[in-house]
Amino acid sequence: MSNYRRSLAKGGSYFFTKVSFKRRKILCDEPIRQAMRDAVRKVRQAYPFEIEAWVTLPDHIHAMWTLPSDDADFGKRWGLIKCYVSRQCLEYAAPVDMLSLSNIKRDEMGLWQRRFWEHQIQNEADFAKHMDYMHFNPVGHGLVERVMDWPYSTFHRCVNKGIYPMDWAVSMSVEGGVGE
Repeated sequence: MSNYRRSLAKGGSYFFTKVSFKRRKILCDEPIRQAMRDAVRKVRQAYPFEIEAWVTLPDHIHAMWTLPSDDADFGKRWGLIKCYVSRQCLEYAAPVDMLSLSNIKRDEMGLWQRRFWEHQIQNEADFAKHMDYMHFNPVGHGLVERVMDWPYSTFHRCVNKGIYPMDWAVSMSVEGGVGE
């Protein structure tokens, strides 16, 4: 079994990438989005965390969370969210022929990749860089031409808070992207 090193700073802010199983383009489907909203709400009641930003694309999710000052267990939170969404969306289970023996042995449905990527945010510049990356991601993947046109992100919430102007990154969209 792999021994992954995770940064576990209590009260830290983290950027995550969570990918669908075999990059299946299912995560923007309404049943999965609704199950995700419900799962996050339930998990936050039991294990609080602040959602700084979120973007859902067809085959992956980026999220940035800040954990409580006495807690660093983002793995438990993601595990519960994945489990809840999988149970609520049985119709999205991968066909058995797509599953490996390991998937079957672990009783995995083939909705999520087993692992996820995380990065502990180091400072304000790192925070801003990851916020920009997340919100620009749908443009970078060619899903929309302007950040404001992607409906499955916290971009509009950030606009309402004054973090971004509504037309943020429009000129960057034409020039080739943020963070390149």
